[in-house]
Amino acid sequence: MGWCYYQVALGRAPPSLMANSSVVARAEQRPMAPPPDLPFDRTLLRGGSLSASRGRRDLVFVVNPRGANGKTWKEWKKLLPYLRSRLGEDCNICESFTSGPCHATDITRESIREGADAVIAVGGDGTLHEVVNGFFWAGKPVTNQDTATSCSTALGLIPLGTGSDFARTFGWKNDPHDAIERIAKGQRSQIDVGVIVGENEHRHYFLNVADIHLSAKAGYYASRYKRFGNLCYVFGALQAFIGHRNQDFRIKVNDGEWETYPQVTALCIGNAKFFGGGMKITPNADPSSGNFEVVILQDFRWYDFILKLHKLYNGTHLSVNNVSSRR
Repeated sequence: MGWCYYQVALGRAPPSLMANSSVVARAEQRPMAPPPDLPFDRTLLRGGSLSASRGRRDLVFVVNPRGANGKTWKEWKKLLPYLRSRLGEDCNICESFTSGPCHATDITRESIREGADAVIAVGGDGTLHEVVNGFFWAGKPVTNQDTATSCSTALGLIPLGTGSDFARTFGWKNDPHDAIERIAKGQRSQIDVGVIVGENEHRHYFLNVADIHLSAKAGYYASRYKRFGNLCYVFGALQAFIGHRNQDFRIKVNDGEWETYPQVTALCIGNAKFFGGGMKITPNADPSSGNFEVVILQDFRWYDFILKLHKLYNGTHLSVNNVSSRR
């Protein structure tokens, strides 16, 4: 039987981001095309340009028009009049629409280099995840090209997608108007960022939960069931169990010893609490604590998942046999 080796570093994951207000490392998006009435890449500026006036805040809104089966685009069009009325007097508002996978990452990097005060992800955890990765390049934070200013770009979120698990950690309602009010106040707080380093030294950043094995496959299959809303993650998990084999893992935390965990079904590293459309998988995680919570599920079958599903949603699964946690 093969072994999987993982090393987890618990503790503050530098650098941290500033937040006005989902990211899941397993998130995968299919190529997207914008609606018929939307050009492939359109940027609209309200009140000036990104470098026009330091007296106004430059806000870049990154919108995934195909998010939630097109719901994100429809909701965004409805939200725009309120957003302009609430922020237009004090801010330069820039809309940027994604045209495919990783486009949000590119938009974010360009916006930071041009000196944006904030980049706001409009959509679900997938869009947020791409935007977060745009804050970094080659293992370092992206910075403003104008070295004369010390202003750093903030990260913001307007949840409009299928799953807004990162927002749930803060107790935010799934109400975009509330999100706009938080952005209008301009209050910043510091949060931690997780990083996954592959064998080729490629770095992948996450804010929410990074997961391995069955739960990662569940996230992939969930994309086929988006029409069912948050239940898509449940259906995705059940499909992931088909042909799934639990595997022995060896895990090293920080500078500790290698530990063996037999028959691992899923390993979840939480910077925040929720994933999978509201499952409270790492209930003790705090994105400003400087620590991850690692939850390991062992020897689970599909019927165990069904029987314990309610515990996954309310965060009481840590008391279940074959579930362990450490911080």
